[in-house]
Amino acid sequence: MEAVAKLNNYPTSPRKMRLLADLIRGMQVEKALAVLEHNPKHPAVPLRKLVLSAISNWKAKNEGADENSLIVKTIMVDGARVIKRMRPAPQGRGYRVRKRSNHVTVVVDAEATPKATKKTAVKEA
Repeated sequence: MEAVAKLNNYPTSPRKMRLLADLIRGMQVEKALAVLEHNPKHPAVPLRKLVLSAISNWKAKNEGADENSLIVKTIMVDGARVIKRMRPAPQGRGYRVRKRSNHVTVVVDAEATPKATKKTAVKEA
């Protein structure tokens, strides 16, 4: 059973957050938390808290279950609101500054055990 955690309107650009999200996608949560803890990029702190929140949500749904087999099943980073500002520029002009923000959604789930597949014998002629 999967659990979801969301972070809305975090004030950093989606590209910066996606760089970290791509690092931890598909990882086991213990390893993902270790990667985020030692990453120097500034969005690593809220992303780590978000993964911890998703783990907590999973524990609340699955009481008594073992969380050692959890993986980051899905992580999505979407663009959010853009605050537009003006910055002084030469010769009385103004340059537009777009302060971006993002929405992050993390889904954690227990690692699925691979099912045995039927092997069909191929007859060689």
